Amino acid sequence: MKTEKNNINNKIVLTAMMLLIIALITACSKKDAPAPDAEKTGQFSIEFDNIVGEETLGFEPRVYKNAKGESFRIKLLQYFISNIKLYKADGSSYTVPQDESYFLVNAADRTTRFTKVKVPEGNYEKVEFIIGVDSLRNTMPVEKRTGVLSFNPEEGHEGGGMYWGWNSGYIFFKMEGYCDLISDNQQGDPTGNKQFKYHIGGFGGYNAPTLNNIKTITVDLKTAGIAQVRAGLRSNVHLFVDIMKIFNGPHTFSIVEHPNVMFSEYSVNIANNFPHFFTHDHTENFVKSEDEL
Repeated sequence: MKTEKNNINNKIVLTAMMLLIIALITACSKKDAPAPDAEKTGQFSIEFDNIVGEETLGFEPRVYKNAKGESFRIKLLQYFISNIKLYKADGSSYTVPQDESYFLVNAADRTTRFTKVKVPEGNYEKVEFIIGVDSLRNTMPVEKRTGVLSFNPEEGHEGGGMYWGWNSGYIFFKMEGYCDLISDNQQGDPTGNKQFKYHIGGFGGYNAPTLNNIKTITVDLKTAGIAQVRAGLRSNVHLFVDIMKIFNGPHTFSIVEHPNVMFSEYSVNIANNFPHFFTHDHTENFVKSEDEL
């Protein structure tokens, strides 16, 4: 009887030892995130990955077709991202200093797809930003508008310019291309090149109310991965930006009927499609930080 009891005790001890060993191995092999320190900062970036429908964005001669069945080609795509703000689970937030929070995404230059900033360490479950340039910066003295906000009034809005000299305001979103269905005598392309142009802006006006097409975008990160920012490491939120939604968003419209939209009431319809561009694909945490942002 005593021998049987000893055997049971030995089995219990052996089982406990095996469980302890397994727990130690698991703990050693698991890569836990270092605990955040509110006094430290880490690198945070948002990656704006431009697509058209289910395809990676490509410039002409790449052909796409919108919901109206119109084939089109893209020759230029640029837009401003600004005023980045991050939220934790407890509702507290961090606003990136405004002078450090203006970016111009140029689809022709893939290096511009990242908006890179420094933020306090922490776990962030939501990110917010503006597509456009806020009214405060639009109305600041020119010397306060540096970096990507610098502009040449003589360049205007043609070519790659993102500022209306005649209207004294930034173009938030610029897309140009071709659609062969546009007739030669339609507005917007007297050259006969069958071009379309969408230059969307409007911050509300200086002294009197005007169009306000500033759009705040909020992205919930919980489903596809929160941002865990740590010193010496980088956290990158990867967003798909579906440019097809400019035509196929809640407001679906025809290129042929609206080939040239700039500072007009119709621009409000296009701007209302902006929040539907963005889909959170994944977040990559604990990446070795870059030498500099």
